Parts: sequence; structure tokens; C-alpha cells
Amino acid sequence: MQYTDIIIAPVLTEKSNEMREQRKYVFKVDSRSTKVQIKEAVRKLFNVKVLSCAVVNVDGKMRRVRYRAGKTSSWKKAIVTLADGESIKVFEGA
Repeated sequence: MQYTDIIIAPVLTEKSNEMREQRKYVFKVDSRSTKVQIKEAVRKLFNVKVLSCAVVNVDGKMRRVRYRAGKTSSWKKAIVTLADGESIKVFEGA
């Protein structure tokens, strides 16, 4: 897998924005990727030092479309902690 295939998109929510103050960044990642692959991808793509990586499998939610019940897709979320003084400029607006 390529590094660009592992990191799909950043997760921008109120909670993830508050976590950035603690140098924690949240990404939607490929469901087949491992913690080691995610750490390496963030290190290579953003040129930062990664301390740790936590991974959460997010289950899809039940939704209704007209009169039928359906389910949204499940996905994988990675919470990456960076070293002191490190930040990802894309999140900071630079």
C-alpha cells in the first residue's frame, strides 16, 4: 500500500479540533492498515515525528431512507500523537 492510500482524510470535528491543542490529530484511514503503517505514512507525508497511534474501528449507524432501514459504512479512525514542538501545517491553515 502507498502512503497516500493509507491516509484517506482528516477528521474535522469539535472534539478533534480540541485534541489538536494536545498535539493529537485524527485521520480517517484505510481499514486494512496497521498502526505501524499509519505512523510511517504520517511521518512521511507530513514530515513530523510521531510518538504514538491509537486506532478505532467505527461502526456504521442505522439510518432510514423513506420507508426502508439502511446502514452507513463502517470505517477506521486513527488518533496520532506528535512529539513536542511538532504540528501539521495543513491543519493550522498554513
